[in-house]
Amino acid sequence: MLNQYFNENCLDTMNRMQDEYVDLVVTSPPYDALRTYDGHVDEFDFNAISQELYRVMKPGGVIVWVVADQVKDDNESGTSFRQALRFKEIGFNLFDTMIYLKNVRGGLGSVYAYWNEFEYMFVFSKGHPKSINLIKDRKNEYRRASGKGNRKADGSFGKYRDIKIDEFGRRGNVWGYSQGLYLSTKEKVAFQHPAIFPDKLAKDHILSWSNEGDIVYDPFSGSGTTLKQAMIHKRNYIGSEVSAEYCDIIKARLHTIDQFFG
Repeated sequence: MLNQYFNENCLDTMNRMQDEYVDLVVTSPPYDALRTYDGHVDEFDFNAISQELYRVMKPGGVIVWVVADQVKDDNESGTSFRQALRFKEIGFNLFDTMIYLKNVRGGLGSVYAYWNEFEYMFVFSKGHPKSINLIKDRKNEYRRASGKGNRKADGSFGKYRDIKIDEFGRRGNVWGYSQGLYLSTKEKVAFQHPAIFPDKLAKDHILSWSNEGDIVYDPFSGSGTTLKQAMIHKRNYIGSEVSAEYCDIIKARLHTIDQFFG
């Protein structure tokens, strides 16, 4: 099954997987009625899918679940929270609740509320994550110890000490990305899908929660962003996508990458 994508419901794909097979899932499922996704939104059986994901995930495996809520009649659906609690109920740890911060590009959410500019990135783990490669790209400063330095045994103070820290520290759990034409990705063909997430988002999670040679699965492959980034960064990939039209997008994107990395 490795390094393939399948034009089918993800339940059919996972049914052919052995237990404890997948290292990492990075995905954004269809949620509420925000998109029709080529008419296949009604095929989303969350309870069955979450249970199968638990079966196929390796101990220490991680799921990154990118999701948001529909606002109707000034009332958010709460779908994201219900899904997060369901994952916990079946045995996953809610390892981190991260935020995908988007540039505001139009009327998102209720017109009576503040601009809706984020989505959740729930990070679930089957036990403690076996691969944690925290990205360190936040610029640190060099700073001097406060006070008069360390106190000696006789009560006097020693000299000031410079406390040297790494040039870069780990980033926070709010990740900002630009989105839109040629911002989420440089590939125009990807925008034939109505709701892609940025290449860098998938890349950062793949680097954070997996290692080279691991198996990365996307049960809602869409335009193939997760599969593309897995290929580039030397992970094995598996994808499921119910829309034949979107599979054509995946084929075009992976073919381009294969020309450079194949």
